[in-house]
Amino acid sequence: MTRLAARHDAMVQRFSRHRDRAALVEPLTTWFSTITFSQLAALEPREQKAVSRFYESLDDLRWYLSSTEDMPNQVTLSLSQSMRRLESKYKELTHVIGLPEADGAPVR
Repeated sequence: MTRLAARHDAMVQRFSRHRDRAALVEPLTTWFSTITFSQLAALEPREQKAVSRFYESLDDLRWYLSSTEDMPNQVTLSLSQSMRRLESKYKELTHVIGLPEADGAPVR
């Protein structure tokens, strides 16, 4: 979320200038696509649900940005709306599993 918040203006500017969707999609890179079933199974069901909701919203945004034919102004509006939804899902996620900067907890 920090990376997306810091780069969203530059993402749209690069897209506007070069019409290259990579500028929109690259900041959304995440490790989640490589997670294994056994890693997910180590989470409690409510943690799994929170993780799933957040990454589903992120994937929706990634899909939109990688396939959009919208003009930059509409991309800006859609990105802002998506960021609000993502922020809400992120708050849910960090409430359930903690902040990335936290010390964490032992894995059972």
